[in-house]
Amino acid sequence: MKKIANLIQEIDAWGEKAPQLVCYDNGIDHTYKELLEKSNRLASYLLKCNLSLRPIMIIGQLSFEMLPSFLGAVKAGHGYIPIEAHTPKERLEMIYDQAKPALVIALEDFSSTKIKADLNLTDLNNIFSKEEIIPLPEVPLEQDFYIIFTSGTTGLPKGVPINQRNLLSFVNWEMKDLLAASKERFLAQAPFSFDLSVMSLYPALVSGGCLVPLEKKVTDNFKLLFEKLPTLNLNVWVSTPSFVEICLLEKTFNEKYLPQLKTFLFCGEEFPVTTAKKLQAAFPTARIFNTYGPTETTVAITQVALNPTFLKGNRLPIGFLKEDTEVFIVNEFLEQVKEGESGEILISGPSVAEGYFENPAKTKEAFIQLNGKTYYRTKDQGHFSNGLLWYEGRLDLQVKLHGFRLELEDVDQNLGQVSLVKSACTVAKYKKSSNGISQVQQLVAFVVPEKNNASSEFSLTQEIKKELGEKVMEYMVPKQFIYLEALPLTPNGKVDRKSLSATVNGGS
Repeated sequence: MKKIANLIQEIDAWGEKAPQLVCYDNGIDHTYKELLEKSNRLASYLLKCNLSLRPIMIIGQLSFEMLPSFLGAVKAGHGYIPIEAHTPKERLEMIYDQAKPALVIALEDFSSTKIKADLNLTDLNNIFSKEEIIPLPEVPLEQDFYIIFTSGTTGLPKGVPINQRNLLSFVNWEMKDLLAASKERFLAQAPFSFDLSVMSLYPALVSGGCLVPLEKKVTDNFKLLFEKLPTLNLNVWVSTPSFVEICLLEKTFNEKYLPQLKTFLFCGEEFPVTTAKKLQAAFPTARIFNTYGPTETTVAITQVALNPTFLKGNRLPIGFLKEDTEVFIVNEFLEQVKEGESGEILISGPSVAEGYFENPAKTKEAFIQLNGKTYYRTKDQGHFSNGLLWYEGRLDLQVKLHGFRLELEDVDQNLGQVSLVKSACTVAKYKKSSNGISQVQQLVAFVVPEKNNASSEFSLTQEIKKELGEKVMEYMVPKQFIYLEALPLTPNGKVDRKSLSATVNGGS
């Protein structure tokens, strides 16, 4: 596929050369012509308002109207902040206070007495149908395209502004290295407030593809989900591994019933080998990609297609670098280590954000200068081997138990290899010492078990511990096991480790 030089121009071109081509299928066919006209009308309205060039907050879910709202904001010179309508009131207001948006567009009801919508869905539809279109400026490469707020260690969300140059680097790479054809049908399951959604959104729109939404009310209801999936006619699947793990519970989620589904793209969290094996068995001729990248580096910067060799290990590689990107593996003194040695992953390149939104202190911590270039400190641990990057876990998920330093995600990966375990998440249970410092007391594993013949949970636990003990050191075997039907997920589709930790440690 050809290299894109301007995202807005490329998307608009489909509205002109193929106006009846469908860009969004939510049971109603929304065309590229409709997207072009509605985004231009909104951009014209916003320009006439003479707003400050602050970002525009857009609150909603997976509705078509979100798309012309995003593009209309960008065409009028504003970055947009996508907000999921069910965002808790406290978090929503923290984002609002930081962003100080020029305008709030609300396509759904939301929880806040402090924030007032400047435009609701009725207002927006009036603009979409009646506003006179005026000449629109070209969108500069350095203009913020979107700002996604991620969780901060202090509890205060951090805004990550991604400009058009960053986004072009990502989109061109995905189209070149991951996509097989243009005009494909992409799953749109991740909320727009999660940057995984960008893996579907803009590659689909610049290539004449169609976004097919799978809304939360469907994904939360297994019966509805499994009825809906075969009707979507998807070509490209984009999700977290946790979401596809749920789909694999359904025996008809396979190549026989979904023959048109030929490409799987995973990002957002670690891809367990056990899940990869199940998916490969269900879709033996599909291309299945593992990718990796923090929000600060625009969705993903590595990719690798699964092969039988990778499935023999305990962990999957996270991939080969995209060609315009550089990664250093460094020690605690920020000195580059030798190939094969572990260290923190640092990322530099045109898809790396310039810093956090109006937060110089956090920017200084995370975006550092080395050899005349800006590198983002991921706090992820990994190593290179033969050009492949391997992930070894979060540095902030390392704990010390009885003097031994261990990685919680490492325990998860090994638990996932146990024959009696379908999926698992391990957390640390803490105790407070007399000096007020929290110390790790024991490991607690939340486990979704495979069907088994164990006579009790006690005997099941003993069998799991025995098999796990053959894979890991004794101190890595959790003391307590709690059995669940499914692991809880965050709204972004990742395993909700925070809520599980709160369960064993109290609080939230």
